[in-house]
Amino acid sequence: MNARPGTEAVRTLGWLRAHRWLLLRRLSQFGILALFLSGPLAGIWIVKGTLAASLTLDVLPLTDPLLALLSILAGHLPESAAIVGALLVIGLYLLVGGRTYCSWVCPINVVTDAAAWLRDRLGLRGGTQTPRHTRFLVLAATLALSAVTGMLVWELVNPVSILFRGLVFGMGLAWVVVVAVFLYDLLLARRGWCGHLCPVGAFYSLIGRGSLLRVQAPKREQCNDCMDCFAVCPEPQVIRPALKGAGPALISQSACTNCGRCIDVCSKQVFRFGSRFGHGPAGSTVNQREVRP
Repeated sequence: MNARPGTEAVRTLGWLRAHRWLLLRRLSQFGILALFLSGPLAGIWIVKGTLAASLTLDVLPLTDPLLALLSILAGHLPESAAIVGALLVIGLYLLVGGRTYCSWVCPINVVTDAAAWLRDRLGLRGGTQTPRHTRFLVLAATLALSAVTGMLVWELVNPVSILFRGLVFGMGLAWVVVVAVFLYDLLLARRGWCGHLCPVGAFYSLIGRGSLLRVQAPKREQCNDCMDCFAVCPEPQVIRPALKGAGPALISQSACTNCGRCIDVCSKQVFRFGSRFGHGPAGSTVNQREVRP
């Protein structure tokens, strides 16, 4: 096993190619955040609102479908534009995978990735063993509390909303929430927040169960068992069925965030992005068009 995941990929493919999807993710995350902040901070109103609900160029409404559902359960019927926005977002993630939001849009992902990076550099091991299905229990509790209280309870503690308000109006106590998520992932549970607790990720994984875009492993017979893909994957349990199973060479589990890190760090280029319908039979290396950045 390499001293650090991706070392061999950097040596074989070059640093840029061994980090291309990571760099594109950061560009996406910071670019989206910049679009939202350019209005209140610089007066350039390309996007109005937040990740919960927004209007782009005064034309395109986008609404977090979880927020829309919580509003309905709380007894507050969203306006027609908000409903259209929620349907547009659902349609998008039905295509690209619901948890693509977690790795390509959510700014808290940068915080949890930083915690995972530092945890590995410090050699920290162990921690709490919170089951991954806990996030679905948190989601159910969030929905139930909104229905019972008539309030959007999740928005009171949502780290994404708190971070956004902090960036606009001053961080203040918002730092407490961001630091708490960082320390939880660093000291208590590796990838704990996104992988075990966050109800938003749980909700989007349900939306993207049958999504078109998937990570394929068409060259899995070339795998040299370096384990780098397992080391960098935020949901490593999704890799084994595609890489070592007898079924399709395709990561089909909805927990996959489509982050592309397994593609980056694999020196044998076992993985690639593609369609869930274009993977071919088990073990096949049929000619497939790779999704390139």
